[in-house]
Amino acid sequence: MLDISTSASLFEKAGHVIPGGVNSPVRAFKAVGGTPIFIKSAKGPYLFDENDNKYIELINSWGPMILGHAHPLITEAVSKAIESSLSFGAPTAREVEIAELIVSMIPSFDKVRMVNSGTEATMSAIRLARGFTKRDKVIKFEGCYHGHGDSFLIAAGSGAITMGQPNSPGVTKGTAKDTLTAPFNNLEVVEELVNANKEDIAAIILEPVAGNMGCVLPTKGFLEGLRKICDQNGIILIFDEVMTGFRLAKGGAQEVFGVQPDLTCLGKIIGGGMPVGAYGGKKEIMDFVSPSGPVYQAGTLSGNPVAMAAGFTMLSYLNDHPEVYQELETKTLTVKKGFESNLEKLGLNYTLNQIGSMISIFFTNQEVVDFDDAQKSDLELFKNYFHEMLNRGVYLAPSQYETLFLSHALSETDLNNIIKANFESLKAIH
Repeated sequence: MLDISTSASLFEKAGHVIPGGVNSPVRAFKAVGGTPIFIKSAKGPYLFDENDNKYIELINSWGPMILGHAHPLITEAVSKAIESSLSFGAPTAREVEIAELIVSMIPSFDKVRMVNSGTEATMSAIRLARGFTKRDKVIKFEGCYHGHGDSFLIAAGSGAITMGQPNSPGVTKGTAKDTLTAPFNNLEVVEELVNANKEDIAAIILEPVAGNMGCVLPTKGFLEGLRKICDQNGIILIFDEVMTGFRLAKGGAQEVFGVQPDLTCLGKIIGGGMPVGAYGGKKEIMDFVSPSGPVYQAGTLSGNPVAMAAGFTMLSYLNDHPEVYQELETKTLTVKKGFESNLEKLGLNYTLNQIGSMISIFFTNQEVVDFDDAQKSDLELFKNYFHEMLNRGVYLAPSQYETLFLSHALSETDLNNIIKANFESLKAIH
């Protein structure tokens, strides 16, 4: 067993001064039990905890470390940037450079506005859509996570056309009435919602590839169907590509699937690991943002020079080395095939969802295309699997409902070790 005594001590101390002992809920390991691991450092594909245990990393800060941790080009760019100060609260040349680069890489972008997180990006995009359309209601999908903004913390109602209910104290019923929910990959329910709320729906927002119920791909025709519904009804289509943007391709999921949204929310990778977010899209919509237009949004640290230096370096590398994406997918397919072989040898029920460098294992023999399907996975089995993998030096997301992200830094030896740990872990819980 791992010695995690220092992590345990730190978690106990943290509980006295931080709510739940963590600064983001999933870190508390409540979904899998046990003590959260406190990380001291990371390099390439590896994490090192406060007891100096080494783990092969399959979270990568929830996506942004596509080149691995502490990549020398990015750390050099950050070191150089901080020599000139950590923040100005004023325009910089690097903001213009990274904006030009993002617009050149993403098919649907005419303009982009920098913010400080994915949550801020989605909140801003929804406000912009409402301001632009002069409508109030939004459709979101069960199992898609768009940050902790009030409009997104809404559970599904009892029927297709009923209003949602707040699923967090502090979210008002007034906010909930303007948020409608539908099952992911279900165009029929979306059409029912639109028909029942004619001229009231400002936007449809979704993760084009869901990453917060595990990795769940859009079924054939789903994204195209949403685009058609939006076009026919004057609705703004918003892709939340905080996870998929620049990870699945230079142009994100919209490049992969060939469907262009009106607005896109970005985060994670565009900061190279630094706190950052952005939203962008069509010129006529983006020009509705202050100071060009009436929809207000601001942020003192938006476009801060350190995040822009890290992000510009990361995106420039990906733009100049498109082969990274094929290499990432090859590595991920190696892991997928290894996992499939192990699961079949042991006769376990499973579904593996994968696209590019995103992958999830569900302990169910049913296809997983929405949140209801994901919830049929054997959570107790996953809990045991998580800890067996951790004890064998592989760090997974501590929840069934989170996708895994592979980094380009993984070597062939790392991939073989992951597959070996998978077999030994599955055998131990079988």
